[in-house]
Amino acid sequence: MEYDRVAKLALERGFYFPSCEVYSDSQAGFWEYGPNGVSMKGKFLELWRRELVRRDGMMEIDGSQIMTRSVFEASGHLDSFADPITRCAACGATFRADRMIQEACGATIPESADLAEFDVAIADNGISCSRCGGTLGPAKKFNMMFQVGIGPEGEEAYLRPETCQSIFVDFPRLFKTMRGRLPVGVAQVGKSFRNEISPRQSLLRLREFYQAEIEVFCNPQKLRQVPKFEQVRDTTIRIGGDGDMAETTCAAAVADGALPNEFVAYYIGILAEFYEKTGIDMGRSRFRRLGEKEKAFYAEVAFDFEVETATGWLELVACNYRTDHDLGGHSRHSGEKFEVMDGDTKVLPHVFEISMGIDRSLYTILEHSLNEDDTHDRTVLSIRPYLAPIHVGVLSLVKKDGLREETDTVHRAINRRYDAFLDHSGAIGRRYRRLDEIGCPFAVTVDHQTLEDDTVTLRERDSMGQRRVPLSELDHTISEAIAFP
Repeated sequence: MEYDRVAKLALERGFYFPSCEVYSDSQAGFWEYGPNGVSMKGKFLELWRRELVRRDGMMEIDGSQIMTRSVFEASGHLDSFADPITRCAACGATFRADRMIQEACGATIPESADLAEFDVAIADNGISCSRCGGTLGPAKKFNMMFQVGIGPEGEEAYLRPETCQSIFVDFPRLFKTMRGRLPVGVAQVGKSFRNEISPRQSLLRLREFYQAEIEVFCNPQKLRQVPKFEQVRDTTIRIGGDGDMAETTCAAAVADGALPNEFVAYYIGILAEFYEKTGIDMGRSRFRRLGEKEKAFYAEVAFDFEVETATGWLELVACNYRTDHDLGGHSRHSGEKFEVMDGDTKVLPHVFEISMGIDRSLYTILEHSLNEDDTHDRTVLSIRPYLAPIHVGVLSLVKKDGLREETDTVHRAINRRYDAFLDHSGAIGRRYRRLDEIGCPFAVTVDHQTLEDDTVTLRERDSMGQRRVPLSELDHTISEAIAFP
């Protein structure tokens, strides 16, 4: 299975691995990035900033991970941010009701459905505890936020369940001090925390995870007045769900009502263009409009960007039109004014959100890029060169005759500009294959000819082709090949 192959690669090659794995009481849902994972994540985020944040002239902030209770009273999370659970009356085991029903009989009930729907489905299908066979109790709501206590009195606060609330709380100051004008986007990258009932499948469902969120503040009366829409009107997107998938353009999707307006279509368009550049197979992607019972409690219109993986259709990005739910809530609870001037008109902005799961995105890139080359007996991670954790391997053909020292010199010359890996150990073919497996697009080999004419062998990962390159041209050759598109 593709998932197992990715998991094996991740563990053996330092992409990611379980947290606290040496201890028997380690908890599920916490994973850590190794050196290759950190490097790949950093390049992914740089591409995100280039293709979304800087392209659109957005601001980026870095907010607190712990926030006061008042924030989540205003946002609605204390009342509404919950999953349905059911407990076994015999052994006390707890399960997510919606997932248990789906696994038992294939029925899909949205997690936001009335609790009675879960009870009926469990009873009608004779679903019992998967551990002991006992009777399941009535469905209940479980709030997924992590509560913390601040100071010696333990004042109530929470780890943020999403990164966006600090953007909303900070909006009046940002708009004023940064001389904002609607529409304006504010971005943030960071960790969020959700007390998932049954985390599983490594990066796909975590309790501590990375998000890259963008909140675009706009005048709701101008959602069709979007000059930038011309940039994406011909961008291809796949829109729909099971059985009604259609490949179309942003312009056509607005014209036929599949997308509500040019404002939403513009951001969906640039999001699609971004993911195409990550190397994900866009022929296996879709923007699926969520039904009334599927949407988050704060969303008026919602689309999930989903990609087909070995585990099924996986949500990578939630695209939510949040109206004035957040700014209105914080204004009422704080007593502060959140209206701003748009020209001569005072307006409480509406918000369109692009909430990206970084961990899931990285997993999907790995799965879509991982190939077995049976002809040459090698595993190849055909990742885009600009996302590769290592740009170039620098290898000595042998460690004697001055080649080791010359290889060290070549490595020092390029190591500050690129992620370069120095390797003197083992047969050259085995070293090439180790680099192929982590997605390194190039290998530079220093051999006896290097000492004679200052050239090296440059090997390309996907084709396995080799050519001689003068050392004086090596920097330019690598730079040109790994540049962002």
